[in-house]
Amino acid sequence: MQRQLNRRELLTEAVGIGAGLALPAVSGAASLPVRRGESTHGGHLKTRRLGPLTVSELGAGCMSISANYGPPADRQQGIQVIRAAVERGVSFFDTAEVYGPYTNEDLVGEALAPLRNQVNIAAKFGFNLDAGGLNSRPEQIRKVVEGSLKRLRTDRIDLLYQHRVDPAVPIEEVAGAVKDLVKQGKVLHFGLSEASAQTIRRAHAVCPVTAVQTEYSFMERSVERNGVLAVCEALGIGFVPWGPVGMGYLTGKVSADTALDQATDLRTTFDRFSPGNLRANWAFVQVLQRFGRQRGASASQVALAWLLAQKPWIVPIPGTRQLTHLTENLGAARVALTPADLRDLDSDVSKLKVHGGRMNEAQMRAVDQSA
Repeated sequence: MQRQLNRRELLTEAVGIGAGLALPAVSGAASLPVRRGESTHGGHLKTRRLGPLTVSELGAGCMSISANYGPPADRQQGIQVIRAAVERGVSFFDTAEVYGPYTNEDLVGEALAPLRNQVNIAAKFGFNLDAGGLNSRPEQIRKVVEGSLKRLRTDRIDLLYQHRVDPAVPIEEVAGAVKDLVKQGKVLHFGLSEASAQTIRRAHAVCPVTAVQTEYSFMERSVERNGVLAVCEALGIGFVPWGPVGMGYLTGKVSADTALDQATDLRTTFDRFSPGNLRANWAFVQVLQRFGRQRGASASQVALAWLLAQKPWIVPIPGTRQLTHLTENLGAARVALTPADLRDLDSDVSKLKVHGGRMNEAQMRAVDQSA
């Protein structure tokens, strides 16, 4: 029998963290090189394809505005940042019912309602917020979608992810339920979060998978080894890294001396955010800082640019609650990394060892690792 989780455990385990921590402002951004053939007029971004879905090359993870990385931001501040992102070319926004819970979807819905036809909104199902634990049964999926549509003030969800794979429900049944919602027009595209390569293939055979979301960053590269990126490339599926700046660590603003709020910051339960591991992994930040200083970029901008350079179908979703941080996030799209730059960065990081698992044991048990 599956153990039922209390609310704190549920939110800890459920954090699908589709967002990076708010990034610090950076000086010298105007000197950043522009990528070949790219216009920066008005700060607008280029577009990329997640399967058949066209979105801005950088999306916006909205979770941290409302929950899980400290106390929630002022609501009007959050709305202002989301709308400013649209003005600056961001067309892809990520949220989930579990963020808050519910409050982040409501915030995103209010912020984007006047701009709905300019943007794509990603939402998620997969948990039972009343009883605890995973639940991807078709009736639960339908219930979650109806609630999300209402909170998001919309008639369709552009990209609906299964937040975590439910071992109690065959993925074919899950994909079939989403396929029905696609036929009804309530969902436009199907996605998976933290799914294995095998699960992705099985789901895709029933309902085409548009995007897969999993943690991926300059420091966290498991998807390069476990077949997830390879299966996405083989099947024409887009990839959306959550935690693209290491949940804030790769900004260089979170160190062993940083006091995170035990009551509201879920990273305090994550293995890599223990003081010892924060200290032991600092060399990754130093590589990014050293490289960035040579090019007038911040460590976080280099980390995001590195992700953009990996594949043309990768769309990171850094998060922020500050306009100055939004400017820095989007500035990463103007950091030009040459093949030689990428080789140098990979050479430097190949000499380093990552200390600590990316999440705690409870959260990793919810990650699909089927062979």
